[in-house]
Parts: sequence; structure tokens; C-alpha cells
Amino acid sequence: MPSLVTDPGIIHYETYGRGRPVLLLHGWLGSWALWRDTIEALGRDYRTYALDFFGFGESGVVNNLETPRALDAFTVPTYVEMVYQFMERLGIKKAPLIGHSMGGTVSLSTAIHYPEKVVKVCVIGSPIAGKSLNLLLKLSGYPTLASVFWLFGGRGLRLFLRGYSYFMAQDGSAMSRMISKDVSMISMESFFQSIGTLRQTDLRPDLYRVKVPTLGMYGKKDIIVRPSEHQTLKQGVPHAQIEWFPDAGHFIMMDSPERFITTLRTFLQSS
Repeated sequence: MPSLVTDPGIIHYETYGRGRPVLLLHGWLGSWALWRDTIEALGRDYRTYALDFFGFGESGVVNNLETPRALDAFTVPTYVEMVYQFMERLGIKKAPLIGHSMGGTVSLSTAIHYPEKVVKVCVIGSPIAGKSLNLLLKLSGYPTLASVFWLFGGRGLRLFLRGYSYFMAQDGSAMSRMISKDVSMISMESFFQSIGTLRQTDLRPDLYRVKVPTLGMYGKKDIIVRPSEHQTLKQGVPHAQIEWFPDAGHFIMMDSPERFITTLRTFLQSS
């Protein structure tokens, strides 16, 4: 997997395919591995880049956690700057951003703050306002509760997620394996900082600044983010296209893979 050094830290990413660039951004507790099938499907027509956010997968901050910059290394604003620097360093002038969950929140925020870099935005089960998160996730943003989850070096958290993840997707076993592997690579700081900043995020006042074509995919069975966030997105971005998946949960790409890819490819190809 290639890596790129930026001011805040080292970005690990996976790239595949040829053609116009497309950036894929994973959600909380995830990594680029979420996009394996998506990369393969889009790689026939696009040059895909799947990033690991700082503190997840193989990406990490350069500074230790005692420095001021590193203290906010795992926040939505930092991830927006990370995407911007990634594109600048690789000479990507502009590209569509496709984000799942927290990655979609970062994608929309990038379109708000760096509109010149974003061609299109696709969000998948993404919170527009932090209050739409599952209650347990919102509570996880508090250091005290995060430390409880992190008992015994994170084994308590992994044990909990191994069971809870069975309800996140139709293929509970595959979801459990993926979540367990991704969680094994994170720290307590990245765990509670990232969900803490996501809990405090509210993009609604700035959504009017999103002028690019926008697609929102939401699953009726989502137990992580309130499914009604598709209405919040539509209210703030009236031109947004909304795709509703009645049989899918938070991980639409796993629950409805064929329709997901078809919808995403159609969106990317549309003028």
C-alpha cells in the first residue's frame, strides 16, 4: 500500500484503475478495506483512491499526542485538511468524493470549504448533524466512557463490537471480521476524538454552499445513523439526489452491492 507524507501525518491509501480520479473515504472505526469491491468495480473506468483517515488503518500522525497539533489530529476538520493536502500532493485538481458514514460528513465538509476541489459528492449513511448518531456512539465521544470501552487494551471494545456488528449488516459474520480487524489498529485517542467531533458536527447551516451534484444513499434498517438524515440532506441541498434502500442498513455496499454499484456508477457518469 503506498503512503504520502503531509503536514499532520502519513496517509496510507490504496489506488487502482485508470481514468479520472475518484476518492473513497471510509467511516468511523473503518479503513480503506471497506471499499475493496467498490475499487474493483470502479477501477475499470476510474483511477480510485481509498484513504485511511489519521488514526485508522495504517495512517498515523507524525507528532506524538502531547503536541498541540496532534491533540486534534482525529477530528472532522483535520480530516478535511487531510483530503485537501492529499489531493494537492498528488496533483489531483478536482475529483468526486464518495464517503461512507463519517467519510460522507468529511466529503460534504470538503465541498463546503474547498469547492474548487470537488466535482461531485456521494454520501452513504452519513450524519449531517451529530445528533442523528446512535446514542451509544454519541456517548462514546466522552473520554470517560471511551476508557471503559478500552479496558484491557481495547479487548472489551472488540468483544462488544464483535457481537454488535452482527446487527449492522445482513452478513453479520463478514461485518464482524471486518470491524474486529479495523478496530485492532486504532488507539483510544482516535476512537473517542473522532466520534466526539462527529457528535458535535452540524453541517446544516452551511449546506447551502454545496453547489456540486450530490447523491445521498440511506438504508431504512440503519441502526448507526438515523435514516431520516436523507431528509436533512435534501432540505439543505435541494438539488441532491436521494436513493432509499429499504432492505439495507448502515453498510449499503454490503447489503445491496449490485444496486449500490449501479447507482454509484450512474451518478459518476452523469453530466
